[in-house]
Amino acid sequence: MDKIAVLIPCYNEEQTIEKVVRDVREALPEAVIYVYDNNSTDRTAELAKAAGACICHEYRQGKGSVIRRMFREIEAECYLMIDGDDTYPLNCAKQMTDKVLNHNADMVVGDRLSSTYFTENKRPFHNFGNSLMRFGINRLFHTDVKDIMTGYRAFSYGFVKTFPVFSKGFEIETEMTIHAVNYNMQVENVVVEYRDRPEGSVSKLNTYSDGMRVIRKMLQLYRNYRPLHFFGMICLVLVALALVFMMPIFSEYFRTGLVPRFPTLIVCGFMILAGIQSFFAGMILEVMTAKDKRDFEYRLTRITAEKSEKTQCPGKSEGEK
Repeated sequence: MDKIAVLIPCYNEEQTIEKVVRDVREALPEAVIYVYDNNSTDRTAELAKAAGACICHEYRQGKGSVIRRMFREIEAECYLMIDGDDTYPLNCAKQMTDKVLNHNADMVVGDRLSSTYFTENKRPFHNFGNSLMRFGINRLFHTDVKDIMTGYRAFSYGFVKTFPVFSKGFEIETEMTIHAVNYNMQVENVVVEYRDRPEGSVSKLNTYSDGMRVIRKMLQLYRNYRPLHFFGMICLVLVALALVFMMPIFSEYFRTGLVPRFPTLIVCGFMILAGIQSFFAGMILEVMTAKDKRDFEYRLTRITAEKSEKTQCPGKSEGEK
């Protein structure tokens, strides 16, 4: 098991990957650097290997697929994930890994939004999207994560080995954040500098299509992790709409004794029934979510015991010898 593993997902980053690997080696000389090449058509893998990185491959396209492969294959006490586009200086790398190794953090978020992101980033819709996601997730999940979409993070062994990766693309960062918040894992924020990509380096993130996928993933996870809140809101909307349309009917009935709009009354009745059904569906799913959280704690305990065995067994063997 490595003490620190630096994970760098890459797709066509030949302009920057060599510098990133060199910077990581300077900032964390004790770390093992893994560059995962995701079907690059340029010299990314060749240059990364020449700089001293271990080269691995993921042939399914997408950042989520790469991270799934990384988390399955690499064993380390602390993981530092960074993009290969040279947008993150490494001066905070030591601080981030120390929070995992010495302060029991499960995930450390490299917070770009509190430093230079809005001045360095030249894509205004990305600025708006990052702010929107931060506001939405912090409000929906009652947390205070400073940067939801950052690709600069450190993880504990427990987080990596209990995190189920379902996303295929750039929505993976949102999934990581919500997973940590939902299971009450220790999340720390470290302010990091951000610099825009060097000239000639092209972002793989599509502002609109990837942005919509991120928003859809946030709502999907909110439904999965907070089902009573999600279906309770649907219930509230349906019942409120039904009452709005029923009030004139009841008013006329009390005034004249007649019900002139039976179809509207019937539809409103079905809307109330649908709202009640939605509420009870949310209650049932909330019980299942509570059971999942208990099961997660058992899994986390087993993972922690496995980590202790892997880190202590070599020492015991030496002692026995």
